[in-house]
Amino acid sequence: MPEKNLESGKYAAREARGSEVVARRLDGLVDFITTPVTAPRGLLASLHYLTKTPRMLQSAREQGLTVTDRTLKAWLDGKRRPSKANPERIDAVCRTVRRHNVARHLLRRLNSGGGTRAETHPFNQSQVAGRTSASWSGGS
Repeated sequence: MPEKNLESGKYAAREARGSEVVARRLDGLVDFITTPVTAPRGLLASLHYLTKTPRMLQSAREQGLTVTDRTLKAWLDGKRRPSKANPERIDAVCRTVRRHNVARHLLRRLNSGGGTRAETHPFNQSQVAGRTSASWSGGS
């Protein structure tokens, strides 16, 4: 019922675009590696994710992972460490690939079985005053 949202600020609700709400939620789903990529464990987790399958590696390369297979293998085996700039690049590529994979999975899930309805609620109603008995009755 979009017509009910035409005056969203009337009751002190703050609004956000539906696309922004969906993007924030996707970003929340993407953060699955809790150890930062600057730590050896976080770096290995990101590299394992990006090299899990040939398709994932190809997707990582399309998103900007430019190191050779030999360098990747050395990093995974612990024989070499990436330079200071590479962990940030790896993290950015990992987040982009993960976001794409999560979005593709959700889209496939929403379209399965003839489609699924999804709703977004872009209004922050924390500033809206609660209803009182007077507001229910219409009087003051």
